[in-house]
Amino acid sequence: MVNATAIDAALRHATQTGQVAGAVAMATSGSDLIYQGCFGVADLATGKTLTQDAIFRIASMTKAITSVAAMQLVEQGKLSLDGPIAAVLPHLAAPMVLDGFDGPMPRLRPAARPITLRHLLTHTAGFGYDVWNAELKRATDALGLPARPSTIDELARFPLLFDPGARWNYSIATDIVGHAIEAASGMAIDTYLATHVTGPLGMADTTFTLTDAQRARLVAVHQRQPDGSLAAGDRPAGNGPAFLAGGGGLCSTAGDYTRFLRMLLRGGTLDGARILAADTVAAMARNHIGAAEVVKMHSAIPASSYDCELFPGMVTKWGLGFLINTEAGPDGRSAGSLAWAGLVNTYFWADSVAGIAGVLLTQSLPFADPKVLSLLGALERGVYGRA
Repeated sequence: MVNATAIDAALRHATQTGQVAGAVAMATSGSDLIYQGCFGVADLATGKTLTQDAIFRIASMTKAITSVAAMQLVEQGKLSLDGPIAAVLPHLAAPMVLDGFDGPMPRLRPAARPITLRHLLTHTAGFGYDVWNAELKRATDALGLPARPSTIDELARFPLLFDPGARWNYSIATDIVGHAIEAASGMAIDTYLATHVTGPLGMADTTFTLTDAQRARLVAVHQRQPDGSLAAGDRPAGNGPAFLAGGGGLCSTAGDYTRFLRMLLRGGTLDGARILAADTVAAMARNHIGAAEVVKMHSAIPASSYDCELFPGMVTKWGLGFLINTEAGPDGRSAGSLAWAGLVNTYFWADSVAGIAGVLLTQSLPFADPKVLSLLGALERGVYGRA
């Protein structure tokens, strides 16, 4: 039985003691909300009260939504999981792998095999993020490339860290999945998601482009200071085309994202809208990286992220868009649950065995903040009646 009192107490304590500025949390079964709570402020600089319908930058929680969209196109035969992604993105026909440096310049060699959609959805394509890889930042700086390539030319020149399929490495790959969705569907990704995923699910506040009314509900991002306190800052969001990143560009609410998670718990359908076939949802929840393992992400930019390992000491895998814990979690979730997070400390899980999903939204940096992860654990324990 859900212990709402314990969850409320944990959230209230976290906001009152400065562990977080504000937090919105929700949990759902396959049919109903089983918990919702909202505590703290939306902006420490102004003291603006946080509301249940507050809008958050969900960053890499976008990846799960984009992955679902891609699998719709796989169902329709418009994308192939294992054919070369160059069939729809020809600029990725000749990927190059970083093979060391000659002085300041990166040494590149042709990849041993083509990149596939399965590689992209599982973060085994060879791409990376500079936040967790200093070598990649050194290479992209030398090549005159941005940390997040957005044009065809930038993608074509962006180096891989290893041959596709060789291992797991968290990466920009889902941004590229967004490009593949656009190429295969003939629609911009914001239009595609609104038409085929977020719209049918009634996720009216999940968007790349905020209206003025939505922007008024946007929560400020806060930065953890050396003394452990938080200071309000700013991080662009919801500004339209420049931020149409399939790997991290969406804004959303706890209520909206809970509807997405409920759809997963229900095997791809919600309120009469069929988003994916049940078999497809089940396939996404299986290990797709074989003997490879999800490894600890070591921070290369401390202001943006702490080191991240969500299940220390446990072998974890990756499905088609999700982290999978292979053993029961310490706070209640079942083995085989799906999960991931967003850079500004937003988190979710979906446990199809227990029929429970949850989301915790805050807005602060660095990512993988131990104070927020502790709060996530308290939420989970309360939801599973372990608090």
